[in-house]
Amino acid sequence: MGKLIYAANISLDGYLEDETGSFDWSVPDHEVHAFWNEHERHIGTSLYGRRMYETMRVWENDDWLTDEPAVVREYAGIWRDADKVVYSTTLEAVSTARTRIERQFEPEAVRQLKEASSSDLSIGGATIGAEAFRHGLVDECVLLLCPVLVGGGKPALPRRLRLDLELLDHRRFDNGVIYVRHAVRSAT
Repeated sequence: MGKLIYAANISLDGYLEDETGSFDWSVPDHEVHAFWNEHERHIGTSLYGRRMYETMRVWENDDWLTDEPAVVREYAGIWRDADKVVYSTTLEAVSTARTRIERQFEPEAVRQLKEASSSDLSIGGATIGAEAFRHGLVDECVLLLCPVLVGGGKPALPRRLRLDLELLDHRRFDNGVIYVRHAVRSAT
């Protein structure tokens, strides 16, 4: 059985994007990119909302990767090797391999996907992530806290939900980013 892992780069004040929709403050350096590569290597299926999928699908195309560092090119291959499920009522078709669209987020279907999986699953995107948290589907939370305050924007974690967490791991990167990994113990 696979674990469902919510993973994100977030500002120190808890946002995925600032008020303008920008997340350029979270672009990883070499060391952080290598961390994400290792993390994603263990993911068999990624669950995305439409906007997160549209952001991530850039990894399908090699054209822009030619002059990128090896760690960035490596991530593209890791991303392509994973299956992807996009939850969207508006997306008409996908433009990446190993990808399917689901029109609704069905908690029971995600539970079955976890049970049938021999590897871990990730979930990305604030809205779809919040749904997974609210339905008790998230097993672990992996956050990279970026040393920046953005003052507002899209919250990384669901509002009006109390969860007890257990710290499993942590690390400080040379650029000031802090990695924390928590198990979700229970909703209260």
